[in-house]
Amino acid sequence: MAAFGVLAVVLSVYCVCFLVEGTYMVYNTSGGVVPEKINVHLVPHTHDDVGWLKTVDQYYVGSNNSIQVACVQNVLDSLIPALLADKNRKFIYVEQAFFQRWWRQQSDGMKETVKVLVSSGQLEFINGGMCMHDEAATHYIDMIDQTTLGHWYIKRDFNVTPRIGWQIDPFGHSAVQAYLLGAEVGFDALYFARIDYQDRAKRCAEKNLEVIWQGSKSRGSSSQIFTGAFYAGNYEPPTGFYYEVNDDSPIVQDDIELFDYNVQERVDAFVAAAYFQANVTRSNHIMWTMGTDFKYQYAHTWFRNMDKLIHYVNQDGRVNTFYSTPSIYTDVKHALNESWPLKSDDFFPYADRVNAYWTGYFTSRPTSKGYIRVLSGYYLAARQLEFLLGRIKSGLTTDSLADALAIAQHHDAATGTEKQHVADDYAKRLSIGYEESKDVVAASLGCLTQSPLSSECKSPVTNFNQCPLLNISYCPATEVDLSVGKKLAVLVYNPLGWKRTSVVRIPVINENLSVSDSTGKLILSQLLPIVNASVSTRKFYVSAYTGESPSSAPKYWLAFTAVVPPLGFSTYVISSGQSSATTELIPNTVDTGSIEVGSGNLKLIYSGKNGKLMKYRNSRNSVNVSLEQSYTYYVGSTDELQASGAYVFRPNGTHTIQFEEKIPLTVYRGTLYDEVHQTFSSWVYQTTRVYKEKEHTEIEFTVGPIPIDDGNGKEIVTQLKTMIGNNKTFYTDSNGRDFLERIRDYRADWDLQVDQPIAGNYYPINLGIYIKDKNTEMSVLVDRSVGGSSIIDGEIEIMLHRRLLHDDGRGVDEALNETVCALDTCMGLTVQGKYYLRFDPLGEGSKWRRSFGQEIYSPFLLAFSEQDDKWTNFPTPTFSAMDPSYSLPDNVAVITLQELQDGAVLLRLAHLYEVGEDNDLSSLATVELNRFFQNRKINKIKEMSLSANQERAEMERKRLPWKVEGSNTEPLSDLRGGPIDHVKLVVELAPMEVRTFILDFNSDIVPYNMR
Repeated sequence: MAAFGVLAVVLSVYCVCFLVEGTYMVYNTSGGVVPEKINVHLVPHTHDDVGWLKTVDQYYVGSNNSIQVACVQNVLDSLIPALLADKNRKFIYVEQAFFQRWWRQQSDGMKETVKVLVSSGQLEFINGGMCMHDEAATHYIDMIDQTTLGHWYIKRDFNVTPRIGWQIDPFGHSAVQAYLLGAEVGFDALYFARIDYQDRAKRCAEKNLEVIWQGSKSRGSSSQIFTGAFYAGNYEPPTGFYYEVNDDSPIVQDDIELFDYNVQERVDAFVAAAYFQANVTRSNHIMWTMGTDFKYQYAHTWFRNMDKLIHYVNQDGRVNTFYSTPSIYTDVKHALNESWPLKSDDFFPYADRVNAYWTGYFTSRPTSKGYIRVLSGYYLAARQLEFLLGRIKSGLTTDSLADALAIAQHHDAATGTEKQHVADDYAKRLSIGYEESKDVVAASLGCLTQSPLSSECKSPVTNFNQCPLLNISYCPATEVDLSVGKKLAVLVYNPLGWKRTSVVRIPVINENLSVSDSTGKLILSQLLPIVNASVSTRKFYVSAYTGESPSSAPKYWLAFTAVVPPLGFSTYVISSGQSSATTELIPNTVDTGSIEVGSGNLKLIYSGKNGKLMKYRNSRNSVNVSLEQSYTYYVGSTDELQASGAYVFRPNGTHTIQFEEKIPLTVYRGTLYDEVHQTFSSWVYQTTRVYKEKEHTEIEFTVGPIPIDDGNGKEIVTQLKTMIGNNKTFYTDSNGRDFLERIRDYRADWDLQVDQPIAGNYYPINLGIYIKDKNTEMSVLVDRSVGGSSIIDGEIEIMLHRRLLHDDGRGVDEALNETVCALDTCMGLTVQGKYYLRFDPLGEGSKWRRSFGQEIYSPFLLAFSEQDDKWTNFPTPTFSAMDPSYSLPDNVAVITLQELQDGAVLLRLAHLYEVGEDNDLSSLATVELNRFFQNRKINKIKEMSLSANQERAEMERKRLPWKVEGSNTEPLSDLRGGPIDHVKLVVELAPMEVRTFILDFNSDIVPYNMR
């Protein structure tokens, strides 16, 4: 309101005297909203990082305090009696990873007490996930899973559903967070702190910190959510109002018999801070976030001072204040019946000051990011197999991996912004989770190969082994000598909902091998040598991972094409015999002309003179473009005002990585694919694969150890250069879902002042990035979270690795200098990963980006079993959970299929396309559940909210509708799939829609009993 700015000038002449004798005092904390005054909503909270400077367990129990004095157990122990002392006090809590640790330790009496506090609204769960997940380096499926796990705990223990999103610390905010993890879980509002400092300044000036955020053009008005950014850019109280026992803010001293009486001074300071915030906030309601990291370890000091502030400020009368929560604040804002500005796209990238773009963490700790992504896809498949086996019968569960993955989504975990010992702790938890889940997978596959009906399996006969280090050619299960009368059974499981054909590669020691399918028919295979670069990486990292040096090394990669039904497996048998195909070696001594690679539609053309890539040619769609690829590093800035570090990307100079003039190049030609090996430097090695039956290029890179003997930290990128005229425009995904348009050196919401032309144009990539002009699209898909951009027209660059020698001053107090120790030596981290490249005529690239993107996230799951020479095959050599004549539509993916503890089944289906993205597949899709679940009868089905903690109809009924400013606010689309037909059991999905169901195959569903 306009008058608020004027009121501040009277502070110096307005005085009310407060005198309290040193006797027992009862403070009046019972106030509420006063319509004609500024209302200050005091929101007591603690922000508890699920790992950062200390591990999650160290934070909980309060150990390792030489790093940080923080104990979440103390917070929760202290909080309950403080709330019981005054029924008007309130508190919000977020991180279920901590709360569940505490809850398990409480007596029945304490649990009943806490339930009363929750029921009365004194204690409210906000956000409600296991952690406060990151929004840049996380995949939407992981975000859903960790939120669902936390929400189920809350529903199970308290029968409540969180109403508010509270993403106060992540370093930028994604469109998917707004519409999928906000509106679709039933939140009425979303609040956060960190937006770009230039954006915040403009929003403060225009009173636009609170908006209606429509995160998806495809989901239309249903994706809208009321959103508030905190005015100061942090989630702390105003300066001078911190009340932990060791904080230096002045307490409210109201005993006149003691020195330092300061009631009037503190009231004046409170009113001044309230007026300041009111001047940048719409309406007469403002929120004070009364807490910050790991506060309320002695809750009484906070509440005692807030009690006094409420009492004396309200007596003063200039402003009104009271205990509140974000839910109360949101309800009051909604009751104003005002219209709010509309926000689209997202809040990336984030800079907190000049030269300080937090875009480095998009790539920081790339092996951790890769490990999370691999296990995320594995967890999806493992839950499917757990369902097919039957969770209750097996006694084995995937719960440990669920917990580890949930914690790994935290905004100081997936981001790579934690201390090294904390990163090690996350990896350890993931490894333990994998080890337990692989037993579930092995048991399920063992039973399913005996009989397609898991009920007939008492104990599996076949012991299946898996190979988590297959990426570095280490797989003991396949490195067996098959020349002595043995066979190797290879089971290939496909977690996707459609039939899939892909090449499988496994390391072997024998040369003369044949591959047969489940009918005994010989199929085409290919043998390639394992190169020296891979052997050295394998030896070092196997020793680092297992603690033992491998006694021998395989000599070859054996490759064959697997054809696998949806949600099912095919089996193949490898035995000694004449290989059906050989590989031709093209030496690297060619000095003139060109080298053509690829035996199918796709050809890559290399220069025989310098070994560089020159052209990309597809004979099917007539795409013929010039293409160059290079590796470059940015020197990390060491500026004392702002260095490059775990969070911040600040380059200081660019250098090309290349062996002199010529790049050593070796080509292997085969019947299934051709392979190009290039050595760009002693620490950058690349293998490019062109598959005969595919129209994309697979590029496998090995980068590291990054040299630092020159005293410079380095940030490694690969650059792809074409003649595409993309006019500063490129597209990156939001957490693997919607693609957002990016324009170099431009922001839609403010006039960007460019101070970092490279770092300021970096965006997070979880699925891919593409550019286009009027004729052609170039798409790059990735296997993990990375940062990338189009810094120059016609180019795409992706950051692959970072090694830095200075801290960037954002709290972690440790340089991003990852090292690995094994074989009596320590060296910088080496990262091995893949990205995928394809060109298409304009408008045709989305099919590949969406379908192959699913294959990257959900690769084949391989399992191996050694058999004797007389063995032929399994009783059930092939299997599909679906009707043999059915598969999911090309635009639908099953992203969750999970049996819960009570026997109910959680099913999520996701439409993969946006409105207008593809002429054919951006349309309404249908899924026939009776054919999806073969040999299972669905007795009951309920559609749920995204996190499955309430029925969808109830969620939609409760959600608050909001008004949007302006006339040009009609949604492009608000299409939804219709209600499920309970007779035909057909589910409709509109573009970008995710639908969640609880199914019952047996008896009455008892929902939410997960553990």
